[in-house]
Amino acid sequence: MAMRAALRCLSANFSPRLPQLSSVAQVSATRLLWRSDYPRILSTTSALSTALKFTDKHEWVRVEGGIGIVGISNYAQEALGDVVYCGLPEVGQRLEPLEEFGALESVKAASELYSPLAGEVTEINTELADNPGLVNKACYAEGWLIKMTIEKPEELEGLMDQAAYDKFIKSLEE
Repeated sequence: MAMRAALRCLSANFSPRLPQLSSVAQVSATRLLWRSDYPRILSTTSALSTALKFTDKHEWVRVEGGIGIVGISNYAQEALGDVVYCGLPEVGQRLEPLEEFGALESVKAASELYSPLAGEVTEINTELADNPGLVNKACYAEGWLIKMTIEKPEELEGLMDQAAYDKFIKSLEE
């Protein structure tokens, strides 16, 4: 009953031209959502970061349309504290894996940035010049650092997925 009321409230927010679910469809949707034979999984990782690959230097890369978007991990931004400056490379700079390409400065420390892959910088996040705190607020979204071509896609296989990175972080904390 609560699900039916929620669906009714949700559908009331849409245009009247959209059809409302019939009571049969509402019951079917409720049964689908509450099937007990499907395992329920609780994850503390955002859906966005599930496609990320990580380096042991705490950079991440997400591939979209053949371009690698690079940033620093949540672990790294928390360790740095409030980021106050981002030194990023020039567009067109060619990078090798683990080559230093810039630096972040915070109220606590400075940290070098390392390329996760070989490729050429195609774009830098110009928003960080005026608002370096984006790295802290949204390190996996608006706080990205650079975009780059991916010369050797096979290099992605050498990077850690989220589960391996989480295990790596735990090993650092022991």
